[in-house]
Amino acid sequence: MSTIKVNSIVPPNVGEGVTIDGLQMPTAGAFSNRNLIINGAMQVAQRGISAASVTTAGYKTVDRMLTVLNTLGTWTVSQEADAPAGFKYSLKHTCTTADSSPSAADYAIVYQRIETQNIVPQIGYGTSSAKDLTLSFWVKSNKTGAASVSLFYTLGAAGNRFNSTQYTINSADTWEYKTVTVAPNSTANGATDIETGMTVEWWMNSGSAYSGTAVTGWSVDGSTRNSSNIGIGGTVGDYFQITGVQLEVGSKATPFEHEIISQTLAKCQRYFYSAYNAAVDGSLDASLCTGLYYNTNRFFGVIHFPTTMRIRPTLNASSGANGEFGIFRDATANSLSSLTAGDESLNSAEVQATSAQNAIGTKNWPGFLRAPGNTAYLFFEAEL
Repeated sequence: MSTIKVNSIVPPNVGEGVTIDGLQMPTAGAFSNRNLIINGAMQVAQRGISAASVTTAGYKTVDRMLTVLNTLGTWTVSQEADAPAGFKYSLKHTCTTADSSPSAADYAIVYQRIETQNIVPQIGYGTSSAKDLTLSFWVKSNKTGAASVSLFYTLGAAGNRFNSTQYTINSADTWEYKTVTVAPNSTANGATDIETGMTVEWWMNSGSAYSGTAVTGWSVDGSTRNSSNIGIGGTVGDYFQITGVQLEVGSKATPFEHEIISQTLAKCQRYFYSAYNAAVDGSLDASLCTGLYYNTNRFFGVIHFPTTMRIRPTLNASSGANGEFGIFRDATANSLSSLTAGDESLNSAEVQATSAQNAIGTKNWPGFLRAPGNTAYLFFEAEL
C-alpha cells in the first residue's frame, strides 16, 4: 500500500493499492472520464508531428495543446516518441533562436483550453460545494529550478481569475512527475457552455510583466502568473517536454486515465478534423467526397464530420492551384484553381471546387473530389 505524495517525482507503482481520504482505491480501472484534459498522453497529432520556425501562437502539432508566443524566440514544436514508463509520446518545444533578455510583455507558454461545459457544474466553483482541483503531469527539460504552472479561470463579464503555482524541475534531461493542488474559486463561471471555461498554462519564459511577486490563491491580477520564471528559451537548445497531463476534481492525484485511441481522437475531432493530411496520411491518393457539377467548371460536394464539432468550423486547405486536389469524372482528372467551403453545420460542410480548366464538365454531372498526395491538406477548425 502507498499514499500519493503531492509534488513527488515518482508516482505510485501500478498495481499497488492507494489510500485516498482513508479509502483504499485501485491504481487501475474504473474512475472513467475523470481527466478534464483532452489528449493528455499526447497521442493524437492530426496536423503532423513537427512544426519548425514557430514564432507565433497557434495549434502546431499535438491536438488540443496550444503554443502561445509573443516575440520570445523561435521554436520547433514536435510530438516525440520519448516518454516516461507507461507512455509513448510527449509534446516538445525546442528553442532554435534564443531570447536571452525578453522585453517586459514577452512570453512563451504552453496552453490547454477547456470548454466550459466540461468543467461546469462538476467543479462547483462559486457554490458551497466548490471542489479542489489537482493537476498532475510528467515534465522534462535541460533547465532546472522553479517553474510556474497556472490555472486561468474565465468569468465572462465579471473578469478572470488566476491561480499560479510553483513546481521544481530537479534534474536536467530527466522525466519527473509533478502534482499541484488548487483550492476552489469562490466566483462562478461566466462563460457560455461552448467557450473556454478554464485554461491550464505551463510557463516556459516571460518578461518582467508576468514574473512579479507570487500571489497566494486566486487573484484578478494575472501579472504574476510566471512568478517562478525558469527561463526556457534564453539559450538555443533549451527545451520543454510534457506528457501524462491530468486535471481532476479532488485534492489527490490518481493514476493517469489512459483511453483507447479512438476515444481520444473523437474528443480531439470536436475541435479539429483533418479530412486529409499528406504529412500524416503518407501522401496516398484519397477520395474525399462525391458531388455534382453546379455548372461547367464548379463542383459541389459534402464532407461529413466524424463527430459533432464545437462550432461551425472554418476550412483550412492547401492551394488547389498546385495540383494537390482534383475533380475526377468520366475517366478524366481536372485540376483545381480554388477550394472553399460553404454552408457549414456542426456535422458537415459543403465543399466548393473551381477548376482551372474552362468548360470541363456538364451541369449535374457526378464526380468526386480527390487528393492525389503531394503535400495536400484539408482541415476543418473549431478550436477554442
